[in-house]
Order: sequence, then structure tokens, then C-alpha cells
Amino acid sequence: MLRRRLFSFSGVGLITVNGRAAAVTFRPARSFVQGVRNASTKPKPVTGIDKKSFIDRRPSTFTDRSQLKLARRLVVKLGSAVITREDEYGLALGRLASIVEQVAECQLEGRECIMVTSGAVAFGKQKLTQELLMSLSMRETLSPTDHTREEAPTLVEPRAAAAVGQSGLMSLYDAMFSQYGVKIAQVLVTKADFYNEETRRNLISTLSELISLNIVPIINTNDAVSPPPQIDEPIGGKGGKKGISLKDNDSLAAMLAAEVQSDLLILMSDVDGIYNKPPWEQGAKFLHTFTSDQRNTIEYGKKSKVGTGGMDSKVNAACWALDRGVTVVICNGMLDKAIKTILGGRKVGTFFTESTAGGTPTEVIAENARIGGRILATATPEERASAVHTLADLLISKQAEILDANQKDLQEATRSGLAKPLLSRLSLTPAKLKNLAVGLKQIADSSHRNVGRVLRRTRLADGLELKQITVPIGVLMVIFESRPDSLPQVAALAIASGNGLLLKGGKEAAHSNKALMELVTEALSTIGAKNAISLISTREEIGDLLSMEQHIDLVIPRGSSDLVRNIQEQSKHIPVMGHAEGICHVYVDKDADLQKSLKIVRDSKCDYPAACNAMETLLIHQDLMEGDFFSEVCNMLKKESVKIYSGPRLNEMLTFGPPPAKTMKYEYGALECCIEVVKSMDEAVNHIHTFGSGHTDVICTENRDAAKAFQAKVDSACVFHNASSRFADGFRFGLGAEVGISTARIHARGPVGVEGLLTTKWVLDGIDHAASDFSETGGRQWLHETLPLDQ
Repeated sequence: MLRRRLFSFSGVGLITVNGRAAAVTFRPARSFVQGVRNASTKPKPVTGIDKKSFIDRRPSTFTDRSQLKLARRLVVKLGSAVITREDEYGLALGRLASIVEQVAECQLEGRECIMVTSGAVAFGKQKLTQELLMSLSMRETLSPTDHTREEAPTLVEPRAAAAVGQSGLMSLYDAMFSQYGVKIAQVLVTKADFYNEETRRNLISTLSELISLNIVPIINTNDAVSPPPQIDEPIGGKGGKKGISLKDNDSLAAMLAAEVQSDLLILMSDVDGIYNKPPWEQGAKFLHTFTSDQRNTIEYGKKSKVGTGGMDSKVNAACWALDRGVTVVICNGMLDKAIKTILGGRKVGTFFTESTAGGTPTEVIAENARIGGRILATATPEERASAVHTLADLLISKQAEILDANQKDLQEATRSGLAKPLLSRLSLTPAKLKNLAVGLKQIADSSHRNVGRVLRRTRLADGLELKQITVPIGVLMVIFESRPDSLPQVAALAIASGNGLLLKGGKEAAHSNKALMELVTEALSTIGAKNAISLISTREEIGDLLSMEQHIDLVIPRGSSDLVRNIQEQSKHIPVMGHAEGICHVYVDKDADLQKSLKIVRDSKCDYPAACNAMETLLIHQDLMEGDFFSEVCNMLKKESVKIYSGPRLNEMLTFGPPPAKTMKYEYGALECCIEVVKSMDEAVNHIHTFGSGHTDVICTENRDAAKAFQAKVDSACVFHNASSRFADGFRFGLGAEVGISTARIHARGPVGVEGLLTTKWVLDGIDHAASDFSETGGRQWLHETLPLDQ
């Protein structure tokens, strides 16, 4: 294939594709190249490595994906399907360049990388096919009756193709790696070489020398020479354990990874990872984590049409390496940045490990939540209410244990320098627990109105009745920060609405959340739904959880605006309910009672400034600037230690006043707020629509018409008249508690209680009805008669 001249200054190569010259640029990412150049133009050699330390080292044992970032020695195997194009003639150059970049980056970070590659046969086929076509074209010109041209592709013998392709493949690797200042070496082996102890020992010695020189060994079987067909016994046994039969590059990579005591083996193929059965079959489940006790539970499908190994060979090779202390990941090599993503701890491919440090895999926990949620959904209203009552009682009876756990969190958070608003959210008190218990009992007492409630009844025809009833959404995932009191609230709402629930709390509340979760499990056990709610305490990234759309139906983030915004941006397939910001306004109208207004402003800002329903901007009608109200409200806020900023118009009006606000669209979440002046109620409404977040907005006025107009015009989830913005709360609304406050316009809006966690389904009861009965000759007539709900 390669008719190539390399220009080292530009990384440009000339290749021949289908008989035509084409330019290929191997250009690393600019930021990565710049980082390498800033560090050094010559990679630093790996120090302290000799043959003895290379051979005697023990691999790291990883039980959690988050530990993979510590992997120092890597073996990366590239399958034929990854290397070659879909037409099987020639290489997928863009994909290969990306993999090379990742390996080079790992090498320059100080890791020790070994590659096992396929592709020589495909590379050679491309070149030989072109040569044969050119030869046949010349022959056809000399002898027009020669019809062998159509047979040209079939004339390429694989061993000959491998002999031609091996040198070209290594030249390509050399050109690509040279762009990063990384040197490579080809180690070409035959399978028969491994049956000889001396040659195998020489191989390991060679690899140790190359790695000590900071060179990436690239290993491939010499497919130009076939091993003796009768040799197929296992080799490479250690410590009395059974060896592995070398039949393909999967087993070769596993054997090498074990021999060199690699920390991590990455097997890259054209599949995402391991399924419990062929993925196209019904009931197939993807296995994010594979433990040794699962090896006899897999059903295998067909082999890849390109390579020599199938999924069974990959699993066998991975298990063989795992038995020798090597952690393995099988992944799709066509995934962008797969190697770096795996080393970053993200859930890519199937992770082979002896055990899971975090306990039960999250997928299993989510499946249990689905099953447990269905138990809750079919339980009687009295049973669900009983479980919530039990949880409320446990909050009081086990108060001491809860507060002790919370004190540990507070001490650790204080030492770590957690911000004061977050410390306030983290803290639990006897009063908070008492209020929680009261709210939970409210939820329990109203739970009979939840699941299975009939919303509509219609008699479609004689004997054909349609009902629309409320049902649970399914499985919820609530992600929350610092607020351990959220856990029992959300759990109670999930129980009352019959939903399964996954809770992901912040690490700053780990002790409190664990103590509270034990109470939830105890309450659920009383009605046989122990697994319906679980606390996810593994180290998985939120991004991985948000990719579990087959297990999770709705995500509800509770916490800072940064958390909520981040969840909304990351969740591509699971709906997110919540609000990114709580920029709430209080507008004091010209007809307001000023003493009432001072009370409302104080409570809205100072009662709990860290809450999302706290006032962030105070709007004052300009007529009130002529009296004492402005100075009174400023003095009151200063007395409460509130730092005041001025809006643009207020700043123009005052010679000496509060510093100007950097922006009018800001959630302070602390004892800070902005004051701005408006000319009219309509201008206040426009200001709220421009700078607000659609959360909660208030008007203070004695003019009922103005109040009604304000409430009609302001497009927010909550709009209040002469009441503090702090009333935007599920408990205060009589919902018992809230799972969060939503500013969305689809489904629930405002404080979300039990009803916001329900959807509907249609139930139709007939006798022997068929759609054809209502045709012109069917004889049945539509009625569409609305029926009372209470029948």
C-alpha cells in the first residue's frame, strides 16, 4: 500500500488508495502537542527499570474503575476489526491515529506501554491487490481476451499479504508515533516460539530492555509463517495453573500481559464489551463489570468476520490474565478516546476484576429498584402509608444515632474548609428531625390519593369503558449535595408514589446519609420492598449514572446551581426535572404597606439565605425613593449583616451608595442581595422575565388589581402576593415534603410532591370489542360519554 514520503516537519504522508495518491496528515491535538513541547522535545526515560525489576514486579490489583488511573504498565491489543476498514482492504487510518495519540500520551505521562496489533494481512492485501490489478490491466491491454481481472482480489494469499504488510504497518506506526517524539520497536513472533522456554525468556528480556529505553514495543504474530498445526497445547502456565492456548492475538496479549506483570490489559475490538448472551437476542444484558464467578454464565455468538478470535476467546483470554493478577477491560476500539476514558475511571467497556470494591454493581441496584418499585406500586395505600409512618417514627426514636453520624460529617467538612452555606445545609438538629417527621406523616396521611387514582372515565361504547389512572414514573435518581434531610424526604415521596429510587448523595454527608438510609431500608422491609430504594455509594462518575437510560426514568438534581446545570448538560437521554438557579425577586409596589414589606423582605432574604427560594433581588417602585423606605430597608438588611449591591438605575440615582452589582442575573445563596429601582409594575415584570429564573417572585402591594395583574403576567413557577418567597416549599404547601422545585413547563412545576412523581396510563375494559365493529357494517356505535369519577 505505502508509496509514501514522510515530511517530519508537517507529519504528512502520501499513500495510495484505490490506485490514487492521497495525502494523509498525522496531526496530534494542538493542546497535547503544546504540552509535550513545553515539557521537553525529548521524552524523559523511565528510570529505575532493569530486567530483574521488570520480571519480578507485581501488578496492581484494581477492584474499582477509579483505581485504573494508577495503572503504570499497560498492554493494549488492537483487533483486526479496529485496525481495518469496513471493506477489509486497508487500514482505518483516522481511528488508528487516534489510538496512537492516546498510547503516546500515556507513554509521555510516565506509563509503560506495550501494543499487540493486528492489521498486517489487511495492509498487505490492499497493496498486493493494487499491484495485481495493475499487472492484470497491463495483461488485459496486451491480451483483450484475458478475463482474469475479476479474479484479482481472490489471488491474494493471506500469508503473502502478511509478509508484504508487516513492513508497511510498522512504517506507518513509526510515522505516527514520531509525531509525539515516541520511539517504537517491532517484535515479530510466531506462536511456536512460545513453546520453547528459551525463546520465551528471550522475549521477556527484549521487552524489558525496550521499556527501560522508553520505547514502545509493538508485537504481532508473524502471519507469514504458520505454526505447526498439530501444536495446540496450553502454554505459559504459572504456579501450577493451567496455561493458555495461543490461537489469536487475544490470547497472545493475555499471555504477554501476565508475563510482563502488566497492571492493565485493554482488549480493543468492534464490540462495546461483554453481554450475557449475543446482544441481538432478547434478554441480553450488557455487563459493565465481570467477575470471575460469571465466566460460565455467558452465551457466545458468532466470531468477527475480520479477525480470528471471537467473544469467547476474548473472555477466556481476559479470565486467564485475571487469574494472574492482571486487570482487563474489553472495549470498543472505535469509541473516541477509549483508552484515556478508561484510565479516567469512566464506565467504558467491560471491567474484569476479582471483586467489586463498591459492593453490588450499580446496574444490579437499579434493576432491584425497578423490581422493588413495582412491589410498592402494587401495594395497598395502607401498606405504603404504614412504611412512611414507620420511617417518620424512626427519625425520632433513633435521633441520637443520626445526630452522632451528622456530627462526624460536620467535623470533617469543617476541617476541609466547606463553605458556610453548605455547612448550614449539612447540619441536622433535633428541630429539623422533628419537622421532617411531621412532614413525612403528612405524606403518609395523603398517600391514599396517589397511585391508581382515576382521573377520567369515558364510556366509549356499550360495554367499552376507558379510564385514565395515575401510576408511578418508574425509577427515579435523585442527586443531592450537603442536605442529608433530603434523603428521608425523597424516600418518603418515592414510597408514597410507588417509585423505585436511587439516591446519590455528596461525600460531605456520607455518615449522615448512611445512617438515614438504614432507617429507610428498615421501613421498606416492613412491606417486603427492601430493595426499592438504594443509596449509591460507589465511586462511579455522575456521567456514568446518567448513561443508564435503560434503568433510570427521571433524574432530579438537588443542590447548587452548578450541580443542577452540570446534570442538565450531561444527561442526554434521561429527562431531568429541576431548576438550575433560584433567582427570586421581591417587588415593593408604590401602593405597598411599607411595614408589611419590610417584614416580607427580611424573611425572604434572611430566614435561610442559602435556600433556592431566598430573595436575591429587591425591586422598589421609584415613587418610594422619595420617602424613608429605601433607607429603612437598607438599615434593616445591614442590621441582618446582608451585603447590598445596587442595580444600574439605583447606582445612577445615588452619589454615595452600595457598590454596583456585577450582573443582575445572579444567585448569591448567602447574606447578599441586589436592590434596583423600577418605574412601574410592568417594568418590574419585564425585569423579572429578563433576569429571573422562573422560580419564585413576590409583589408587596395593597392594590388587589395590581396584585392580580402581577400574578397573571409573571411567568414563574410560584408567584406570591404579600407573602415571603420562602413559602415556596413542599412542606409549607402541605405536600409533606418536596423532591425538589421545578422551573420546567412540562410535567410538574414548582415544589414537586407525590403528584409530581406520577404519570398516567389508560385502562380499557371491553367484552368482545374489535375496531372493525365500528365500521359502517359493524353495527356498533361510538358514545364517548363522560362518566363520574366516583363510580
